[in-house]
Amino acid sequence: MNFPRTIPWLAAALALAGLGAARLPPSKVRGLDLDGFARIPVLERGRVKPIDSLARNSLLMIRGRQSFQLLGRTVGADEWLLDVMFRPDVAAEQQVFVINDPEVLGLMGLQQESSRYFALKTLAPHFDEIQRQASAAQQIDSKRRTRFQAAILNLFERLYLYHRLQNTMQLPGTPGLAAELESVSTPEATRRHEALIHLAAFRPLPPFAGEAPEAWRNVGEALREGRSRAVDPGLAPLARLASSYGANEPDAFNSAVADFNGIAAARFPEALRQARFEHLFNRVQPFYAGMVVYVLALLALFLGWLWNRSILQPAAFGLLVAGCAIHTAGLVARIVLQGRPPVTNLYSSAVFVGWTAVVLGIVLEHIFRKGFAIAVAAASGFASLIVAHHLMVDGDTMEMMRAVLDSNFWLATHVVSITVGYGGTFLAGALAIAYAVRVHFSREPNPATTRSLVSMTYGVICFSLFFSFVGTVLGGIWADQSWGRFWGWDPKENGALLIVLWNAMILHARWGGYVREKGIMAMAIFGNVITSLSWFGVNMLGIGLHSYGFMDGAFEALAAFIASQLVLVGLTLSPRRFWKLRRPRVSQRVCERATRV
Repeated sequence: MNFPRTIPWLAAALALAGLGAARLPPSKVRGLDLDGFARIPVLERGRVKPIDSLARNSLLMIRGRQSFQLLGRTVGADEWLLDVMFRPDVAAEQQVFVINDPEVLGLMGLQQESSRYFALKTLAPHFDEIQRQASAAQQIDSKRRTRFQAAILNLFERLYLYHRLQNTMQLPGTPGLAAELESVSTPEATRRHEALIHLAAFRPLPPFAGEAPEAWRNVGEALREGRSRAVDPGLAPLARLASSYGANEPDAFNSAVADFNGIAAARFPEALRQARFEHLFNRVQPFYAGMVVYVLALLALFLGWLWNRSILQPAAFGLLVAGCAIHTAGLVARIVLQGRPPVTNLYSSAVFVGWTAVVLGIVLEHIFRKGFAIAVAAASGFASLIVAHHLMVDGDTMEMMRAVLDSNFWLATHVVSITVGYGGTFLAGALAIAYAVRVHFSREPNPATTRSLVSMTYGVICFSLFFSFVGTVLGGIWADQSWGRFWGWDPKENGALLIVLWNAMILHARWGGYVREKGIMAMAIFGNVITSLSWFGVNMLGIGLHSYGFMDGAFEALAAFIASQLVLVGLTLSPRRFWKLRRPRVSQRVCERATRV
């Protein structure tokens, strides 16, 4: 597990790109150094990360958000996790479980109110029934589950995650970790140690010098080893951290955090450096900052079309470039944190598709200087980051690679190439949408600008065809090495081939004279449908060897997107006279009477 040594330089760049968010003062709650706690490195699901990332991902999965309001203040994920582990009675009162399904609420005798959030204390009397219903739903194939069965199983999984977090450092209802250290060799302690080993959600104790980088221990394993040899030195500060937080002793808490981080730095300095950089990444939130800047670019451009275009259009272009810089900083940070190329899962593909569209839009605007590339690029960047934001709900977006993807070479060639093809095809479709809106709703569209839009779209389609074709061929080579066949008509392979064929069809239709201006633009918009089905649609089928990309939801959103694109295709092909704004006709007799008067 080797960590790059470029982190300090990237941390400075990321802080600058994040509009100063990293320069905020350390988070303090009742004098507690939560930032020091948040930077503690842990191992979870095979990946070293700060405990801040684990807390954020867990609260996101349980509540759908990374914070919540309590008594007029915001409770962050780190404070919530401390409550779950060390003040379970307090955590049980916090309304963190979101439940939307009316049948699930009816099962527990709860009323459907405006608030969809419930506390663990409210759900506790119904645990046995929830588990019974979830066990029955688990036996049914995911595609055949009813809405209630899917909802009850989802609730059970979130409750079990909460239960594991609660039993990672110490068992609720026991004197705590400090008491465990004092009675580590007693016969009664064995059962508690085994429970901690079995339920632990993460491993906070780094390996000793000379051990394998993966040899992290959870608290239960360290306690079990302490029965036959010296107790792990990291347990003492963890015990002080637990007792001081429960007793609300800030100085003792801060001292315990500092001591534990010192032990982690001595035993695994690369892990602590990695955790600190990822904590900075979490606080800066570059992709959220990028969304804000893209919206500002759009607003500046639209205002420029109404007033003082000579000043506001260059300002909009500058904002687009700034948004791209922040977007790029976030991508580079993820690459460094994962040690992988930029595309590893659906979330990262959405981020990269948007980045590709923005970069291409900047190039097009630099060439044509019409302003439409700014609008399309900023809208594409914003939309892709919104899609990525909604893909975060499954938890860690930097999870360890599945075996089928565990190759940096193919990730950097096949996956990146095909994703660039996605981004280019979407950008061509977005340019065509801009064409359709402009032609049909502008009073007097400038023919030169219209030709520029067509030229942009044509050029981007050529670009997309090249990368989608290269990516598909490289994917076949990868499949030959991984599975022993170049092509197997897998749904994901078919989707990639459809993008290649559709882009090639657009170019051949234009070269053969079968389509002209409108036809190219309508086909480019339909390319959005093809690409969305290849990108998300095939992942909903749940079949094929590309199991790293399966997803169950988003069917309604995908269907709505496809319907909107079909409407836009119809708009593009419709005659302009049906939409053109016309002055009312005045009869000749009325004109003659007005002349005589």
